Amino acid sequence: MSAATATAEPGTGEISRAREIVFPRPLYSSLVAHAVRKFTGHYLAGETEERKAFGMLAGRPVPGGIQVGSVFPLIVNMRHDSGHRARMDEVVEEHAIPSETPMDQRGWIADPRELMAIDDACDDAGWVLFGNYHTHRVPWPHDPVRDTCTQLDRVLAAESGQWTFILSVVDLHRPVLRAFFEGDNDREATVRIVPPLPGMRAAEA
Repeated sequence: MSAATATAEPGTGEISRAREIVFPRPLYSSLVAHAVRKFTGHYLAGETEERKAFGMLAGRPVPGGIQVGSVFPLIVNMRHDSGHRARMDEVVEEHAIPSETPMDQRGWIADPRELMAIDDACDDAGWVLFGNYHTHRVPWPHDPVRDTCTQLDRVLAAESGQWTFILSVVDLHRPVLRAFFEGDNDREATVRIVPPLPGMRAAEA
């Protein structure tokens, strides 16, 4: 899958240096619920009917990291629009690894109207739009967990100024969320879900 097309706001260099993403549990739960809803075929009116979930993340810089303030699921995938299809097909064919999902169904391009509405919400709340998320659900022989960025993810996230969050739902009952700056697997931040579940360390929650 690819990362949604959007760019972080200028003047947020501290975002790239984050070492930890603090994710309130209710917001984490809403992100996972988005994936579960899509994968079980429960679509909203006007939503692109696909078994994959994409969205945007906003929040505020805090010492050493970022505090997530809101999760914005994306509804419409412009990847299938005639004005975008050819370019995305070209990128997918060049960089994607063949998988269960057909090449012409891989990737996501956010609807500019949705991004504008998200930008407005962030301005009202004083948040920075710092990341995007998408799901990986098909295990590969060389990558059975699918919790890191693919080559296609890296190409599409390059120079975005954003964190790319991979939600691995190979096992829908045991999702895994990881974060990589601009899709670079060597630039990972710890995702800390708070509060942790009783008896579990935050990193395990």
